[in-house]
This record gives sequence, structure tokens and C-alpha cells, in this order.
Amino acid sequence: MDSIQDMDGSSSSHHHEITMASSHNLIINTSTTMNSSAATASSTTTGNLVAAAGSSSSPSSSSSPGSSSRYENQKRRDWNTFGQYLKNHRPPLSLSWCSGAHVLEFLRYLDQFGKTKVHTPICPFYGHPNPPAPCPCPLRQAWGSLDALIGRLRAAFEENGGKPEANPFGARAVRLYLREVRDLQSKARGISYEKKKRKRPPLPQQLPPPPLPPPDHHHHYPSQQ
Repeated sequence: MDSIQDMDGSSSSHHHEITMASSHNLIINTSTTMNSSAATASSTTTGNLVAAAGSSSSPSSSSSPGSSSRYENQKRRDWNTFGQYLKNHRPPLSLSWCSGAHVLEFLRYLDQFGKTKVHTPICPFYGHPNPPAPCPCPLRQAWGSLDALIGRLRAAFEENGGKPEANPFGARAVRLYLREVRDLQSKARGISYEKKKRKRPPLPQQLPPPPLPPPDHHHHYPSQQ
């Protein structure tokens, strides 16, 4: 059984770990300070928590059965991990009592396993897409990864009997948080997350209508009686 140690809210503790079976490769990378034996064990039992930022959060966008299967497997692992997180929550939470606020706690909890450098405003590399040197800025979950994760969990909630109107992953607070993370990381990393608009192909030029035939000057009118 997978287990996730719950965060107790203390910033001084850096020994939160998630231990899970190798088939549940759900953790990106631990950036917390661990002793060497724990780090070795973690590296063999942990894998990817969320898909890459460029991956889609919808199975309909997959063009091959293999891609769809990978999406479904990742969605199932994410759903099991969130369920384990609720069980280890203090106090334990049931899914029916889960709200958008609990989803935000989960997303902030995942930040400790992030591997995306997010520069602070006082960092000399703030807004620099390719920093020339290392810096002490924190590692966070990338916005694209969180966005894809929420998409999968939102779909899994409804597939497991949840009502769309009660979906905590679609709560307004979650949408605003993701937007805030996107804007903050865009400025800090000097990159743009705006989707590029596809250029529409030029419309074919319409040919002018054919000219009307000239009037018939030899038209014979009926004789009047």
C-alpha cells in the first residue's frame, strides 16, 4: 500500500517523504534534504508525479492508442496518490468532504518535489530564460505539470462517481491558483505560456462571376393584331 507522509505545516522539517511501490511511479523528484540512505531508497521507488508541461490533460488529444493508455495509467496513479494523501491528512479526509482548499494544500505540498527553478524578484537572474550560473532560488512544480495534473484528477473525480458541480478540482480557487502560478513563473523564468494562435490558411480567391451574355438585338416580338 502506498503511503504519503502528511505535511505538518512546519517549514523547518525537510524529512517529508512519499514511499510507494515501483508500479506507482508518481513522484518527480525530491528536493528536500535527506540522508544518503533515504535518498537512495527514494530514487529506486519514486518516479514521475506529473506529466511533462507539454503533455496534454485530455485523452481526446492523444492521436494513438499508446498515448491514450499512458494517459489513463497516469490518471489512475494520480488518483490513487491523492486518495492516499487524504487518508494521511490530519485529520483524515473523505473524498466527499474534499474542497478546493484541500486541493490547494495538495498542490503546495507537491512543490517540495519540484525541479523547476523559479527565480525570486531579488535574484539577478529573475526573468532570465537561460541563467548563466546557479542560484539559490527554490525549486517548484512547473505550472504546466500542475495544470495537466489537475486536468487528470478532475476527469478521474467524475469517472469515479463525483458530480461535476461538486468537483473540487474544478473549483474557482484552484483555477485562480493555477493562473497565479502561471503568471509568476512566466515572469520569474522569462518565458511565455501564452498559446500561439494558429495561422489560418488564406482563403482561396473567388473568381468573378462570368459576364452576362450580350442582349439579343434580333429578338422578334409577336405581331399585334
